[in-house]
Amino acid sequence: MSQREVLVLGQRCVGVAEELTQALPGWRIITAHNVGEALASIGDLVRPIIGLIHIDVNDIDPLNALENISVAAGVMEWIALVEREHLSAGQVCHFISDHCYDFHTLPLDASRLAITLGHAHGRAELRLRHSRQYSKPNQFNMVGSSEAMKKLFASLGKVSGSDAPVLVHGESGTGKELVAKAVHMSSPRADGPFIAVNCGAIPAHLVQTELFGHEKGAFTGAHQRKIGLIESSNGGTIFLDEIGDLPLDLQVNFLRFLQEKTIERVGSVLRIGVDVRVIAATHVDLGKAIAEKRFREDLYYRLSVLVLSVPPLRERCDDIEILARWCFNEFSLEKNSKVQGFSNKALQVMRDYSWPGNVRELINRVRSAMVMSESRLIRPEDLGLIVENGFCDATVNALDVARGRLERSLIQQVLQLNKQNVAATARQLGLSRSTLYRMMNKLELQKE
Repeated sequence: MSQREVLVLGQRCVGVAEELTQALPGWRIITAHNVGEALASIGDLVRPIIGLIHIDVNDIDPLNALENISVAAGVMEWIALVEREHLSAGQVCHFISDHCYDFHTLPLDASRLAITLGHAHGRAELRLRHSRQYSKPNQFNMVGSSEAMKKLFASLGKVSGSDAPVLVHGESGTGKELVAKAVHMSSPRADGPFIAVNCGAIPAHLVQTELFGHEKGAFTGAHQRKIGLIESSNGGTIFLDEIGDLPLDLQVNFLRFLQEKTIERVGSVLRIGVDVRVIAATHVDLGKAIAEKRFREDLYYRLSVLVLSVPPLRERCDDIEILARWCFNEFSLEKNSKVQGFSNKALQVMRDYSWPGNVRELINRVRSAMVMSESRLIRPEDLGLIVENGFCDATVNALDVARGRLERSLIQQVLQLNKQNVAATARQLGLSRSTLYRMMNKLELQKE
């Protein structure tokens, strides 16, 4: 069994460490006067560590230190060392309840503290073991274990070994670019460039020069040669998102590039050979676009040599909890420190919701809830999801907008009443100071 570790942080660390070294022979005691020393002592190895921090009633804002050190260690449980008479101070109580596993009243009782340390270390080990279930994407850097995703992963393995063009189908927010990156990174071209282009985001009159480049003097304002995105992808992969938005007149040029593996810069007659794999994606029905003469049928067949379909989130319900917990771990730096996870009701509501915005929407709602929730466990209302008559739906966006305006106005008023004193404002609003700062950042509200 590896030696358990405890980090003693603060100006009193040396004295505390000396007492603990004698009382805890099975522990490695790490001392640090500040964050820099703590990070240097911990190193890069992720493992459970217990932190001891002395809470001074005159300095109750070491939150940043705790968060920075906890990230480096992986999973930490903090125990506050506090004078008994300071426990009546509201700020001290607030800090301990929000950020600490437990507290220990001074003077130090090593035998009593040893029991608390043991329990805290056990909890840290459980948390680390639990987080690892969701924190490691698979070999394609994707998260999911549902049958729908297993089929996609199997197809990815086959497609990656080929050099033929790939067409990726999927609704908006399902992760089509992530799939394209997975194909590239698993292919022999992995060391080459991967360039993503959103065809719908480029103005129609600029698409040709963006893709194929231009020579100096090709048109007014062309003061120097420009290498196009296709040529820049030489030796690698170009990902063309929303290929259905490619202007019809440029589809001819693109078809020629696919057939001949050459491009011609605007203003030039020289054809340049390029070695580029093409992956295209769309959320529209290209068959309908072909019927409506908005997309060339011959280009469709050139692009769709290999086809991958990315399932919508509603068809991979088994992955919803996995994705939510992965998101919680991935963006843990952003969260309200008191938030520890999801309530069972929140998980159930997420499974019942239809997720029209797919994975992108789930990540957005979870990240928002992690910041704004005032509960230890995220609730359905924190996610902006409601249950009515047995059906789950998202709250009306207009209500979210109105709530944001009301919160902004209220915070501004209370700040003015308290002469821009954040601590006093937080007390009057019944919030912790750190929560108020997060709300002000989200609402883009600054002190006057």
